[in-house]
Amino acid sequence: MKTKTLKKDKVNIITLGCSKNMVDSEVFSGQLRASDIDVVHENTKLDHNIVVVNTCGFIDKAKEESINTILDQVALKKKGRLDKVYVTGCLSQRYRDDLEKEIPEVDAWFGTMELPLMLKRFDVDYKAELMGERMLATPQHYAYLKIAEGCNRTCAFCAIPLMRGAHVSRPMEELVKEAEGLVKRGVREILLIAQELTYYGLDRYKRRMLPELLHRLADIKGLEWIRLHYAYPSKFPLEILDVMKERDNICKYLDMPLQHASDNMLKAMRRQITRQEMTDLIHAIREKIPGICLRTTLIAGFPGETEQDVEELKDFLREHRFDRVGIFSYSHEEGTSAHELEDNIPADVKQQRAQEVMEVQQEISYEKNQEKIGRVFKVLIDKKEAGRYLGRTEFDSIEVDNEVIVHSDEKLAIGDFVNVRITRAYDYDIEGEVVPGMPFLENRASRPNG
Repeated sequence: MKTKTLKKDKVNIITLGCSKNMVDSEVFSGQLRASDIDVVHENTKLDHNIVVVNTCGFIDKAKEESINTILDQVALKKKGRLDKVYVTGCLSQRYRDDLEKEIPEVDAWFGTMELPLMLKRFDVDYKAELMGERMLATPQHYAYLKIAEGCNRTCAFCAIPLMRGAHVSRPMEELVKEAEGLVKRGVREILLIAQELTYYGLDRYKRRMLPELLHRLADIKGLEWIRLHYAYPSKFPLEILDVMKERDNICKYLDMPLQHASDNMLKAMRRQITRQEMTDLIHAIREKIPGICLRTTLIAGFPGETEQDVEELKDFLREHRFDRVGIFSYSHEEGTSAHELEDNIPADVKQQRAQEVMEVQQEISYEKNQEKIGRVFKVLIDKKEAGRYLGRTEFDSIEVDNEVIVHSDEKLAIGDFVNVRITRAYDYDIEGEVVPGMPFLENRASRPNG
């Protein structure tokens, strides 16, 4: 594709929202690069002439960030700093007609499933044989692996099915091949993502196939950590835990958004589960995998939520003491069944309730981190910042969880594993020193004398 600059095009991809969006950007950039088009992610040098903004449309704050980013790029185009601005992703999928009228300076808008059409703008044909040949936006030592697209759930608050469609599992052979390719490129940790991991295979193979996929991924030589994100609690297939227990390179970590703990709210949210069923599931998971890290996500301020509902949620956190918790204020989304309800809780009350819940979790997190002092953990070094190394244990996912502040007399390589004895602990991070010459602990924490 040629533009008025008469120079070779350079494309900058700006990705907003979740890790699933990041994978889409990586696939797109891989297709461009295969056709010798210069492409970068999140370029700060401003030496590019084309921008593709991959947007998020999940909740109000994400939509606002996406629109502001588009407007920033349009402003650069008006100043002559850019030739083209393209927009893709969930916001574009959901609000394209309105956005085209409001921001006509954008050269083209694309939905979440229109990669071939977007490539046409660059005179590039989509190449199916390049599936898995992504240009990673993450550091070289970890990568996301999206095993399915879309979602079949009907949660009242969620607009994802409107933007991503129904659940579609990717072929297992394709996923294994992609993972093998990632490991050959230096990836040591793969984070499995989908809107709903546990549904994997039901559409394609007529049964849940995540356990078999995990076995096949765990067989890949050189893949040290496999991490599971976004498991739905209702009808959770416990056989996943059998694989986790059997295979050392599957992290003892599970990200399972519960959204609430009050039966009133769970029913209103259409979560297909009760508080008692969630309690039984948590007990079963911890019985099968002692020491597992459980992460969950919650919503504050859903229509009709009462102070009693919030107290039940806080009691639930105190009872089950999750390792990691994130919380969002409810966002009233068009097209969802909850949009028919009155959004009757003021924004400041939603925020206050979220803060109250996180204060409960903050105390739990601090106490759990204090218990780690004196123990040794296998830590993956992610980066060096301000003269110190930052890494993660198998119980920490990237960006959303704790970091380990690592002190070492020796230079450490980014992407390497080291054993770290914890010396200090804070609300959400821990700190420690490298233990040289100690065998790795097979992804398990150990006492100093162990």
